[in-house]
Amino acid sequence: MAPAPLNLPVVVTENSVRVHPVVLFTITDAFIRRNDGQERVIGTLLGTVSDGVVEVKNCYAVPHSESNDQVALDVQHHQTMAALQQRVSSRERIVGWFSTGDPDSSRSRDALIHSFYGQECPNPVHLALDTSGQGGRMGVRAFVSRALAIGGRELAREFLEVDCEVRAGEAERVGTDLLTSEVADKLPGDMEGLADSFERLQHSLQQAQEYVDAVVAGKQKGNTAVGRHLADAVAAVPHFTKADFEKMLADQQNDCTLVLFLSKLIQAHLALADKLGTMQLPLL
Repeated sequence: MAPAPLNLPVVVTENSVRVHPVVLFTITDAFIRRNDGQERVIGTLLGTVSDGVVEVKNCYAVPHSESNDQVALDVQHHQTMAALQQRVSSRERIVGWFSTGDPDSSRSRDALIHSFYGQECPNPVHLALDTSGQGGRMGVRAFVSRALAIGGRELAREFLEVDCEVRAGEAERVGTDLLTSEVADKLPGDMEGLADSFERLQHSLQQAQEYVDAVVAGKQKGNTAVGRHLADAVAAVPHFTKADFEKMLADQQNDCTLVLFLSKLIQAHLALADKLGTMQLPLL
């Protein structure tokens, strides 16, 4: 009986990975929001492939659970998000998956996840993000894999590290520079921005009143263009009685409260659906 043929590892076509900053922000946000007791987060990478270069432009987290050498992925959530992303940006497709933490400590489970994404796209890449913060930096590494099989049966999978760089466009560079500068600490919140807007409005009204009083008193020569703009601004203000204004304000507050309640309810239903839709991946 002839021995089974030995299939040597195939040549990897992807030789470098380019990551956009928004991908790192999304992964970091998912890691911060992870469930209690969850060591790492994983998810799907979206982008394009050209001349052996994988450009990762977007990503989304996929709920999962893992223990020992077993991994459970929420396949339904992954498929739903992939379909929505395809509708938003048809040029971006699945190019691999990401994980946080040290990839060398979970290679057996990573092989299972990598095999799953091998069914979603050819030659998937694995992006590993170090969230430990050692050295004050966040390390990014990229891997591809090749399989060793005998008789059509895969026996092992080897992960090879490839070149990985973070590349930002002009608009992304402006955003990252703003976030890394001291100005980011001074960005106002919603309430601070609203208070600042009211303060500027009050200052403008005070200037307009002083101008009108000076013109009426004959201390300053009036400007026809300025007077026309002031008249248009006054005419544009709706006239409400105090009771009508208070009723309108109360209705607006009730509407905002109702929208907030509905959003929390939908969020709870989605979390429950994620738990019920989790599917177990088979071991190799």
